[in-house]
Amino acid sequence: MAQSKYRVLVTDYIFPNLEPERTVLEAIGAEVIAAQCRSAEEVMTLGAEVDGILNQAVRLDSRVMPALKRCKVIVRYGVGVDNVDVEAATRHGIYVCNVPFYATREVADHTLALLLSLVRKVSLMDRAVRSGRWDYKLSQPIRRLEGSVLGIVGLGNIGRAVARRAQGFGLRVIAYDPYLDDAVFQHLGVERVDFPTLLQQSDYVSLHTPLTPETHHLFNRAVFQQMKRGAILVNAARGPVVNETDLYEALQQGWLAGAALDVMEKEPPGKESPLFTLDNVLITPHMAWYSEEAGADLQRLAAEEVARVLQGNPPLSPVNPQVKLRGEG
Repeated sequence: MAQSKYRVLVTDYIFPNLEPERTVLEAIGAEVIAAQCRSAEEVMTLGAEVDGILNQAVRLDSRVMPALKRCKVIVRYGVGVDNVDVEAATRHGIYVCNVPFYATREVADHTLALLLSLVRKVSLMDRAVRSGRWDYKLSQPIRRLEGSVLGIVGLGNIGRAVARRAQGFGLRVIAYDPYLDDAVFQHLGVERVDFPTLLQQSDYVSLHTPLTPETHHLFNRAVFQQMKRGAILVNAARGPVVNETDLYEALQQGWLAGAALDVMEKEPPGKESPLFTLDNVLITPHMAWYSEEAGADLQRLAAEEVARVLQGNPPLSPVNPQVKLRGEG
């Protein structure tokens, strides 16, 4: 059997198999090495002689990068790259890429599903009926969705998709994103506001921002106290954007009417999380991205990005485009 031209390590994965990756990468002469690493040390051992990495959740910190002596590219399965030390990768001449478009529709759909379920108290009333209580008055009060204000924090691809869907329900959509031109807001028919204004005006706040030092615990006690009383928070972005201890207090004190979370600070959360005790909290297990189609797209697109770089072409979605690959000087 001929020796492979490249070696690609899959550090960890949640998919039933890696056939999409093998189809793409074996076509360029690459060997796919499947692993389920749980530590940086395991990645350092397996990654010493690989040309590319596909990464799911295991943390690739600054200790890992010097050990990846041949690696040219790390592609993370997903949009966020908060488990990869991008600065360290850049210093060592390694591209870090994400897969930005594979599940935009799914996350936007899930966001609206969470919001609608909480506003209409679907989960609460389902439990009531199952326990023998057939009484719509148990849901009171419920307010009409149309004409309410949805505030979106982060108007990237997913935030924009949420805005379009929300407008279809008759919601007035406002948004805060300091990194976009006014033209983006105007094209969507979304009112641009500053952060305090969004907090004060929004009946519902939906988070679609990446996790960065700037956004870590962006939603905390002080912010919850600034929000419109009785507002609902939806987080399908990253768990640590929200301080869960402060969120629990805000819900207990009645500052917020409810919260719907697809992501949490610790995943999976411990059974002792006080949020589990609240009827006005809806939690799903970081599944907003998922559909059969999105999963297949994610695997294929991630593998194609690795193949692109290994064949000497620039990546489509680098988060560190300024990188100088090893050997480029």
